[in-house]
Amino acid sequence: MKNNLLLCLVMLFCISFNGIAQRVVTGKVQDAGDGSPIPAVNIIVQGTSVGTTTDLDGNFRLEIASSIENPILVFSYISYTSQEVAVPASNYLEIKLEASTSQLDEIVVSTGRGAERTITDTPLPIDNITFQEMQTTGQVSFDRALQYRIPSFNTVNTPVNDATSLLDPYEIRNLGPSRTLILINGKRKNLSSLVYTQTSPGRGETGADLSAIPSDAIARVEILRDGASAQYGSDAIAGVMNIILKDKFEYSDVKLNMGLTHQGDGALLGVNLNSGANFGNKGYFNYHISFTKQTSSNRPGTVDANYEASSNGFGDDTPATTALIKKFLAKYPDGRNRNEQPDNTSAKFLVNGGIPLGEKTDVYFNAAYVYRKAISHANYRVPYWKKDYGLLSDRVSDPTNYTGDANAIYNGYEGYHPTFEGDLNDYNGTLGIKTLKNGWKHDISFTVGGNRMLFTVNNTVNHDLREKSPVSFKPGGFAFDHIVGNIDISKNIVSNLHIGFGSELRTETYQIIEGDESSYNGQGSNSFPGFNKRNAIKASRYNIGAYVDLTWDITKDLLLGGTARIENYSDFGSAFVWRANARYKIANVLTLRGSVSTGFRAPTLHQFNLSLNQASFQGSDIVITGLANNYSREASILGIPKLKPEQSLNLTGGVGINPNRDFSITLDYYYITITDRILYSAQIQNPGDASALATLLNQAGTSGISFFVNGYNTTTQGVDIVASYKNISLGSTKLGINFAGNYLIENKLNEEAATPEKIKSQKDINGKSASISNATVEALTFTSRPQYKFILGLDWTIKKFSINLNNTLFGPVKFRNADLGKYITDIETQFQPRVVTDLGFMFQFTSKLSASFTVQNLLNVLPKYELVGLTDVGKAALNDGTIKNKLVNDITFNGRYPVTTYDGSHFSQLGTTFQAQVVYKF
Repeated sequence: MKNNLLLCLVMLFCISFNGIAQRVVTGKVQDAGDGSPIPAVNIIVQGTSVGTTTDLDGNFRLEIASSIENPILVFSYISYTSQEVAVPASNYLEIKLEASTSQLDEIVVSTGRGAERTITDTPLPIDNITFQEMQTTGQVSFDRALQYRIPSFNTVNTPVNDATSLLDPYEIRNLGPSRTLILINGKRKNLSSLVYTQTSPGRGETGADLSAIPSDAIARVEILRDGASAQYGSDAIAGVMNIILKDKFEYSDVKLNMGLTHQGDGALLGVNLNSGANFGNKGYFNYHISFTKQTSSNRPGTVDANYEASSNGFGDDTPATTALIKKFLAKYPDGRNRNEQPDNTSAKFLVNGGIPLGEKTDVYFNAAYVYRKAISHANYRVPYWKKDYGLLSDRVSDPTNYTGDANAIYNGYEGYHPTFEGDLNDYNGTLGIKTLKNGWKHDISFTVGGNRMLFTVNNTVNHDLREKSPVSFKPGGFAFDHIVGNIDISKNIVSNLHIGFGSELRTETYQIIEGDESSYNGQGSNSFPGFNKRNAIKASRYNIGAYVDLTWDITKDLLLGGTARIENYSDFGSAFVWRANARYKIANVLTLRGSVSTGFRAPTLHQFNLSLNQASFQGSDIVITGLANNYSREASILGIPKLKPEQSLNLTGGVGINPNRDFSITLDYYYITITDRILYSAQIQNPGDASALATLLNQAGTSGISFFVNGYNTTTQGVDIVASYKNISLGSTKLGINFAGNYLIENKLNEEAATPEKIKSQKDINGKSASISNATVEALTFTSRPQYKFILGLDWTIKKFSINLNNTLFGPVKFRNADLGKYITDIETQFQPRVVTDLGFMFQFTSKLSASFTVQNLLNVLPKYELVGLTDVGKAALNDGTIKNKLVNDITFNGRYPVTTYDGSHFSQLGTTFQAQVVYKF
């Protein structure tokens, strides 16, 4: 026994010694052309996650476990050919990297199309987020990872989802999803086919489906926080997000993701495979396959039985009705409602590759396909609200009839729960060729992309069809496709003057897909009416644009740049935009930078053509409201003008400090004005008289109508700060500190477009003249995202073990809910600042096997709001307990949505969530 114990101790000692023993490799990396040192070169031990980067002088030092036999180092840097070098016996290497056309313009948004620069001394503010940094958030989807890494980026689930369950609205700098351009390897990603129509952030807009992009296929993400319409055309008013895919193959890995909320729901299971191969001198092929299943999470509220049973809710204040409603809620305190994160199942496939055709010519390609199935629930139809005509619910043994209808068919009837099911298909692909001839770089590419959504509504009825109604409906869907051709040509005319020019031709097609007849006749399918055949359209347009870009290094410290672009659209005409920027370096430590630019955003085909009837919650009922397109008869009768492009002016100024390779800080101010900003208008109510408007709305079966209009002139200004201090030595361990923040100084309405006279003649719910805007629309546009967000992170590495601690401060969010009724201008819902803490652990068992565990929202912090009186009238109302109780019930659907209200909040209501990952490399 003693001998066995002694043997075990000896083995443990040997294992420990083997784990501690290190081989120290040093060296220098230089440019093969001029011999200058190259800072920030990425160096990794092939087949492992062990690595480092070069300092400002191109030097590096790397510790390699002695257990790794015959290690090979992989050297890679943007615009240079990667090298794989075996470590010699001397443990010293001098590496000379050759410039490579295959990697030119990999970061295409930084300074135009010229030479690339480090993040702190670029003329424009840039966030550069690696795959490893996104991974430490513990978030599985790409958009959620950005939420906890980029201060100016915001996205969140809304409590009632419908089609939005397929993707969440996101935005940068509180400017809406339509004003951030998404690129894949520098090429335009297709928009989603969905327009956000809920009364939640992003209403009336659309964006690319970020959650469709698999995180594990991404090498890094670069976000340009400045207007870039002059470079890329429409949609780049707030900035550009360029997603760089993994390219040269280093290793294969299989990852298993698992997750669960602290309440035991929201289970997650995902399997990811990333692999590929290298061939020839520079050829590579990388592919990704993933399957993910996320079950729903439910956070139901407790229904206020007294309010529900009153005439303000579903009752009529008679004793009999009140007793029935209270009896039902005594049995089901939550009203059987679900306040949920939807159930999602997805499959993602992606490839990225490059084929050298010679020393100076490369063919490149990438393609992705995503399928997603989402299942969510509408509000539960309690029996005293909606009937099922004997078609849906099984009757329970309790014979109570809650409906007030004497028909015995409703004895034991307890309501029904409509489901909304969405099937999403999203694809994109690019094929291109890059060449270098006589110093001229040519990049010619062809890109396709599309997004298609089809919907199913189950377990519901069409109340106008009553007993003849089906219980499953196909309400139709949406589709969007684009085809893009690009030509980009550039050259260093002389050593310090770079010129670039090019052109883009793009065609777009948008389609509303007709639903089955029963889904739209009369009231349509209850909870989500279908798309009428008269609204089912297919519209197309094309545009062509051209740009020229100049970058002039006047001295080694002073840089000037300028870009101009002209664009012509087939449906609204031409636009001309420009940008000028400058950067001045002081002692290679301090950088001063600034830019001024104009921009534009073309109305999307969705905004030109979308027409629908939508079920929405008002007071204590679901009503059908309409959205008429810009060229409809309704728009003509009310004098709605044709949509035109938004125009912007962007000013930025900032400073970057980089005294050494481990410490950096940037501070940037931005000022953005947008004229003719497009909005989803307030609802123009049915006047209920004999007017032409009333006749139209009665024929459409709607209680009100909205439009897309150029409604606002706005100003947005704020400050971004990003700081990082890496490799702080704490004994034998390393500590990294990162801090990033965005503060919104103002996001305001300068001027509202004139409301057409025929709309003014109508009255709103408060008896005032109707308007294209109201307090709810303004709040969704200006205050529904955090006023500020700050992220403080610590990364602590202890040999094979690492700890990540992140604290995210979400600033206040403010809503003006339409259900506040006559108090809508006197009271607002204010979500208070909250700090969300995430803690992650990672252990590298071997060079091939690692595991991580993350506790998201460690302290189980939930959004918290209060009603705030803005005027004396509002303050007096809130001092009246009866009025305040009514208002709280109105914005939470009688308590069904107690945490986020009906509109959403600044972060998730799920509370603490656990995520685990196991990764095996081979």
